[in-house]
Amino acid sequence: MINMTEEMNHPVPETEPARQFYFMGLASEILKKKTEEAGRPLTFCVETFGCQMNARDSEKLRGILERIGFIKTESEDADLVIYNTCTVRENANTKVYGRLGYLNSLKKKNHHMMIALCGCMMQEPEVVERLKKSYRFVNLVFGTHNIFKLAELLVRAMTEDEMVVEIWDRTDQIVEDLPVDRKYPFKSGVNIMYGCNNFCTYCIVPYVRGREKSREPEDILCEVDRLVKDGVREVMLLGQNVNSYGKGLENQISFAELLRRIASKDGLDRVRFMTSHPKDLSDELIHVIAENPKICRHFHLPLQSGSDRLLKKMNRHYTKSDYLRLVEKIRSAVPDISLTTDIIVGFPGETEEDFLETMDVVEKVRYDSAFTFIYSRRTGTPAAKMEDQIDEAVIKNRFDRLLKRIQEIGREETARFTGQCREVLVENVNEHDPSLVTGRLDNNFVVHFKGDSSLIGRIVPVSLDECKGFYYIGRQNGDAY
Repeated sequence: MINMTEEMNHPVPETEPARQFYFMGLASEILKKKTEEAGRPLTFCVETFGCQMNARDSEKLRGILERIGFIKTESEDADLVIYNTCTVRENANTKVYGRLGYLNSLKKKNHHMMIALCGCMMQEPEVVERLKKSYRFVNLVFGTHNIFKLAELLVRAMTEDEMVVEIWDRTDQIVEDLPVDRKYPFKSGVNIMYGCNNFCTYCIVPYVRGREKSREPEDILCEVDRLVKDGVREVMLLGQNVNSYGKGLENQISFAELLRRIASKDGLDRVRFMTSHPKDLSDELIHVIAENPKICRHFHLPLQSGSDRLLKKMNRHYTKSDYLRLVEKIRSAVPDISLTTDIIVGFPGETEEDFLETMDVVEKVRYDSAFTFIYSRRTGTPAAKMEDQIDEAVIKNRFDRLLKRIQEIGREETARFTGQCREVLVENVNEHDPSLVTGRLDNNFVVHFKGDSSLIGRIVPVSLDECKGFYYIGRQNGDAY
């Protein structure tokens, strides 16, 4: 192994992000020696599981690794593979364990290969103990709170023989201005807060992401300014519950006011956000969306259940009627809004009557689409200890009925824009037909139309000629800009 003390010729900075840039430089020097030994450039692959928050974290991981000097690849047959994990559902953990066996077979053929695991799954103590016991070939394990320390931890992993494990239970530290490798040059996620205070009884997120921490608005606005200067036209504001943004700050600011300030930025064309908790959705926020055309006409408002009895057991802090009143307010202020949601089927104690209450909300709201989930029993959550866990056959029957109806309604609702001319932000050349490009309306609907790669990152007026269920076939109807 390389002697790290020989590389550390200067005092290590104590403050961030200077400390991490120091370790990026140190890791770069170590990488150069390893590259010489290998006789070729060393590659990395970051594989992301889970939500947009994880995807944004992975952009930071990739940015740091590229700054160090690794070459990005999409193949897991790389010299450094990082799994950024999710643990919302049990099968997410199972999937990671299965993939680790495959990585071990690759590592046996490549003695330069390193394997790192990070993200929400690593915040579970039993997971870390299992890795230490049964997956000793893993080089580095870290969690959600110290993602920013990748360079520092990687130096240890590159210079030590033992598995490096560093998991933080919590942190108040938010480290700004680290390198980022965005998936798209023209749009970007922007974290406005971290963690969650809601403690829904089925959800493990507050235990692995920690309590809510809002970023300072000035830091967020500066990041948006930098992104706009770098060619970004659309930002997605990210948080487990963006509606509660600002509550812990010394100088409190509402999410609605932050949204208003961001949307006022010159050069920025679109602003999205997720996720909103219904209990914190304010009239002010609805008004800001209605008055500002830059704010995308898409609202993701998780329902989870239409049963008041289950909503109380879930610790959601709203009722079915509360939720329906919110939908009425949103639609009254923004008639063309696209509404999407999350729904859980099979929560402990769910009866057929409870399920039919959920179906009633689906019929009344008529969502454009929904993420439907079978309840996943997560150890460590209150719901995992609840009696009346539902029989799998019953859950599957309800899930199939719900999914069928949501898809039927979704097709009908999506078609309501047929014949209109709408602006599309082009994302890529179509994967199945290179004569087409693919983009999104501000309401998040997908559109395919004739075009080439010169349109990527541009906004194009498109006639929505034909609805194909959950996407449109259109044709350009004006100049791109």
